[in-house]
Amino acid sequence: PYRLTDWTAPRDWQRHPWYAGHGYASVRVDVRGHGNSGGLPGDEYDATELADGVAVVDWLAEQEWCTGAVGMFGISWGGFNSLQIAALAPGPLKAVVTVCSTDDRYDNDVHYMGGSVLGVDMHAWAATMLAFVCRPPDPRYAGEGWRDLWARRLEAVEPFVHTWLSHQTRDDYWKHGSVCEDYGAIRAAVLAVGGWHDPYRDTVLRLVEHLPQDRVRGIIGPWSHQYPDRGLPPGPAIGFLQETLRWWDHHLKGVENDVMAEPLLRSWISGSHPPATVYEELPGRWVADPSWPSPHVTPVTYAFGGGPVVVDSPQQTGIDAGRFFPFGNDADLPPDQRDEDAHSACFDFPVPPDGEPIEILGRPRVALHLMTPAPTGQIAARLCDVAPDGSSTLVTRGALNLSARYGRDRAVDAQVGEWESVGFELNGIGHTFPPGHRVRLAVSSAYWPWLWPQPDAAGFTLDPAGSSLT
Repeated sequence: PYRLTDWTAPRDWQRHPWYAGHGYASVRVDVRGHGNSGGLPGDEYDATELADGVAVVDWLAEQEWCTGAVGMFGISWGGFNSLQIAALAPGPLKAVVTVCSTDDRYDNDVHYMGGSVLGVDMHAWAATMLAFVCRPPDPRYAGEGWRDLWARRLEAVEPFVHTWLSHQTRDDYWKHGSVCEDYGAIRAAVLAVGGWHDPYRDTVLRLVEHLPQDRVRGIIGPWSHQYPDRGLPPGPAIGFLQETLRWWDHHLKGVENDVMAEPLLRSWISGSHPPATVYEELPGRWVADPSWPSPHVTPVTYAFGGGPVVVDSPQQTGIDAGRFFPFGNDADLPPDQRDEDAHSACFDFPVPPDGEPIEILGRPRVALHLMTPAPTGQIAARLCDVAPDGSSTLVTRGALNLSARYGRDRAVDAQVGEWESVGFELNGIGHTFPPGHRVRLAVSSAYWPWLWPQPDAAGFTLDPAGSSLT
């Protein structure tokens, strides 16, 4: 929906002619009711939008200049569509490249996080999309009837946020377009690409775990919400167009290259780095795994220590969270976490100065034994790398709305005054904790503005004896 004649044009002119120069007809399409497409705008990823996508794939396959084999690629919305249309399995769609996209519209998108309203982005993104859809079509392409087309669109516009807020649990609305509901529906070969500084990165891990290995490969680099060849921080960049060309050549042209001999998952493991809001390039290295979960990754559990602690964080805890969608700008990433740590219950696990570094890859998990004085509440957990000078670099994080502790599809009040065990995963990451540093888990009861506050929440008491980090 981002308008091929203006907003995405600079980026498209970097990619589509390059593919054309390698023997591919490359086509960009405006979603119905946006840009210069006809019809009226609908909801995000609605059934009409996806059916239109299938129709485009089928139309392309019938053209005399097409062999009948079609691929789809895109980043963010276009990456979503590539997966969603692949799950509808149009016959000509043989391969997709999905970048910075999600397989789970409820728990890994811009709407909810751990069952809590994603305050930082739900409203902002709904307002952005309202602005996008309300722009007029271009008279150069829409013709003399552009004004009437624009007026009809404006009459049909419904702000997304009204719908999103009316579905606060993972119901059928969110299951639509979430390919995690049935990975087996995807028949096309999938190259899934993400960055550790993109909020959708866990989709890559789930796709390589659940799709058949003969038709999926994954790449996760240090990048933000950008194509990994643009050279935007954090780097290093890769020759991404060349990677995708090998994918297209094999799956669309039948070229016998070695693209499917690549490891199932290639991941960047960042080296330890001081906190900063931007990095031109991160230290680190690439690793390869033949399957996921990987035989090279061993779960290690750290038990907490100490007596019960009351966690009642001030509401501004989270102000140093950084941007939910880093795009490679100077102030995107989280600064030093010491202020946030001071408002949290922190549990430190030293890396022996004379020992080996601790290298992690995947999704850490926390198990917490707690008691709440109110039926509502939320938990934010941050994994940090604490240097000998005390500086605290955010590695990854996760959250849980206590009402969602039994599943995102229901809301169950907490049991006031009773001890209860809850667990949740943090976002995936590849990171190295060097000798002499500390692995820190910081637990807070607020994380504004990422998490919308819970009414009447009053923190919780945490029992370290029944809690752990894995």
